[in-house]
Amino acid sequence: MAPGRSETPLTFLGIAGSLRRASYNRGLIRAAVELAPPGTRLIAYDLADIPMYNADVEAEGDPEAVIAFKQAIAAVDAMVVATPEYNHCVPGVLKNAIDWASRPARRSVLTDRPVAIMGASSGGGGTARAQAHLRDGLTYTNGLVLPLPEVLVGHAATKFDADGNLIDPATRAEVRDLLVALGAWTRRLRRADEAAAS
Repeated sequence: MAPGRSETPLTFLGIAGSLRRASYNRGLIRAAVELAPPGTRLIAYDLADIPMYNADVEAEGDPEAVIAFKQAIAAVDAMVVATPEYNHCVPGVLKNAIDWASRPARRSVLTDRPVAIMGASSGGGGTARAQAHLRDGLTYTNGLVLPLPEVLVGHAATKFDADGNLIDPATRAEVRDLLVALGAWTRRLRRADEAAAS
């Protein structure tokens, strides 16, 4: 029997809320690219070129980097976001990217987009506060945030090498489990949409 639409391969867009080359959260996204389970692939996206959100600039038309970012989100089935935690909050580079992507409000590329969240930090909290903030923000923009599992990588210096590559086997397994769950979540939402439309 030919595979149904819900069994077609899935593509995820991976973004890290850090611009530092050897950041732990960029390392999480690199690991996710490597660990994508069969039937899925993950494409890493760099936020470095996205300018600060300015409604005056938006009124004149989205900058090219913003257009490219929105197109990248629209072209995939789901997103994977790795967030650092700065001062108990989501870092500015990630919040800024989400602010751009959330426009126009209620009709943006984030609407009905499945999203999985993870994060790594040098402290013991593993970005729990930042992930809570991010979850709230993405839910408000009509994103469909995967409830579980949580990937909270604390004491990251013991789990990444000097180049920011994830080397801890247990954490790598957690990242893979998150991707498996995101695939199942995305297919479940797709089936629900198809049933509603039939």
